[in-house]
Order: sequence, then C-alpha cells, then structure tokens
Amino acid sequence: MPYEHKEGAFPLRQWIAEQRRAYRAEQMNGRRAARLEMLGMAWSAADARFQKNLAAARVYYQEHWTLCAPRSATVLDKPVRQWLSNLRRPGALDGHPEWEAALEAIDEDWNPSWPAEWQRHYTVVREILAEESTLAYVEPGVTVHGMDIGKWLARQRKPEVWAALANGQRERLEAVGVTPLAAVPVLVPEGSAEPSTAPVSAFERGVAALAQHKGACTGSVKVPRAHVEALPGGAEVKLGVFLSNSKSRRAKLTDDKLAALAGIGLEWAVMEGAV
Repeated sequence: MPYEHKEGAFPLRQWIAEQRRAYRAEQMNGRRAARLEMLGMAWSAADARFQKNLAAARVYYQEHWTLCAPRSATVLDKPVRQWLSNLRRPGALDGHPEWEAALEAIDEDWNPSWPAEWQRHYTVVREILAEESTLAYVEPGVTVHGMDIGKWLARQRKPEVWAALANGQRERLEAVGVTPLAAVPVLVPEGSAEPSTAPVSAFERGVAALAQHKGACTGSVKVPRAHVEALPGGAEVKLGVFLSNSKSRRAKLTDDKLAALAGIGLEWAVMEGAV
C-alpha cells in the first residue's frame, strides 16, 4: 500500500513502517511479531515478493504435485518456474533459512540433485500408484499432464537405466513399489532355432495368465480380485487386479489388446461390429 494510505483516520501504512523499523532494530517482542506474521506481515520488500511467489508455487503444487515446473509454467501471473530456478542457484537462499523451510514444507523435493524432468515424471507415477496400487495400470500410452508416464516408467525399469540412476532416484521408485525388470533370457528350445515366445510385457503376461486360469477352471474367466496366477518360469500376475483394471480402461485399450481379451472369452472386450 502507498505510504500515505489510511484506514479511516488511522495512518496504517506509516504504522506498518514503524513496526518494520522496530523489528529490524530488535525492539519488538516475539509475541507482537508472531501476531503480525499471522496477519501476513512481510518484514521486508524481499519477503513480500517471496510470499507472493510462494503463493503461486503452492497453487502449482496443488495441480501438479511437484515444484519442478517446466520452463513455461506460469501461475497467478507469476513465472513460477523462473522464480524457483533462481532460488536453486548456489547462495540464493543464504541468510533466508525460513524461505527454504517454506519451500520444503510444500515439496521436500523442490530442489532435487537430478533433472527436474525426471522428478516431474516420478511425481505422477507416485500419485498414480497411490491410487491404483498396481504397476499393470501404468503402461506406455498412459499420459498425464502431456507426459507419457507409462513409456517413461518402462524405461526406468530397464536394468541398464536403473543402474545409472542416483541412489535417491532408486529409493523413491522403490518406495512406491517400482523395481527393475529382471533381464529376460532368450530361450531356444532343444532342437529348435526359434526363440521363446514367452510373454514379456505386463499386458502379455496378464493375457497369458488369464488364458491359463480359464483352461484350469474349465473355461471360466471369473477371477477373484485377490487371485494371483503363477506362470511357467516363476512369474506371478495379480490376475484379479489386471482384469479389473483392463475392464475399467476398456476405452483406452488398443484394438489388438481388446481382440486378445475377447479371444479368451471376455464379452466386454468384443469390439462393436466384430463377428
């Protein structure tokens, strides 16, 4: 507010200036300072700017679950990405531990030691798995905030990519149930030059498990949600979860996936017009 601003006859802006002077001179007791801070008092112009940008950062986090914003991110007319980038520079927060604490209170990974793009993808995976509780849902093609999360996750789980991640990155992935894929050996049956056709993707394993379950249960495709099907070779599939997720995502499944499920006998997977 301008220096001459008044509330009625009370010179409010002048009074605020006097409170700031007393605070800087350490002439204000802690109780008064706390009461003013509860009303949003910023003790300096820098603090005021920080609080305005922090409000924008808080809004961004509520929408995107991370403060690792892309270059173009703007919230409440504030270039939040550029502001955060400036604060990540060495020495930018020197003398302002309260600023750093405020940012960490919003997002403890606001300044990761790995690329911000990686953190953005991981954050979405974390939120998806917190809701769905299964990796089978996060397949290539699952897109959130313009990012192909399924494709990214499949890449992180490759043994060679996993080994190249920082310890902190692996720890975060493991905390939400993501582990590296075991190297899949190419098996050549005795007397044959053809490689094994064992299913390797999550969807293929699900289809194979469903077909196996149907055969073992005399043609039934009814599966309890908690049922786990063991495939030859030791792989286990949470078949009930796979079936439930596939049905709920029918509109997003490709024609070949629907055809594979319909071929096992799932009526809901039959495409319109199919004979």
